[in-house]
Amino acid sequence: MERSTRATPAQFAEWLRQQLTARGYDLRPRGGGQTKFADDSGIGRATISRILGGHGATDTRVLALLAEALGSPLSEVLVRAGILDATELDAVQNPGTTGRRITPEQAADELGIRDEQARRVFLSMTATLQRETPRKNGEGNLA
Repeated sequence: MERSTRATPAQFAEWLRQQLTARGYDLRPRGGGQTKFADDSGIGRATISRILGGHGATDTRVLALLAEALGSPLSEVLVRAGILDATELDAVQNPGTTGRRITPEQAADELGIRDEQARRVFLSMTATLQRETPRKNGEGNLA
């Protein structure tokens, strides 16, 4: 069995902390950055605190709001949050490269996603990613 390459909640927290700090949010105690970002993003302050505390996030609405607030592709947030790893994301975004097309349910089965909540998140995210148009940077590469 392959070892998972998915990000951990602690890695997601560190990534989000870096993203917020780079955007000028003061995350020091009493800095007000968490509250300001919660207000700016529409995500509850307790949820922001939980994510930054390393407790993760799997709610698709929260991850979509987070991507929008950061100006990041939802796909990047999903990988950073540990919902998908880069290989799974590639398989979802490029389903024809394997020589056969499978349904999201079949992909969940093949990936061994059995937990009901994780399966719902995976299926929801797969549907979202299949609708997402890849963005290209100025050099013609996918961003």
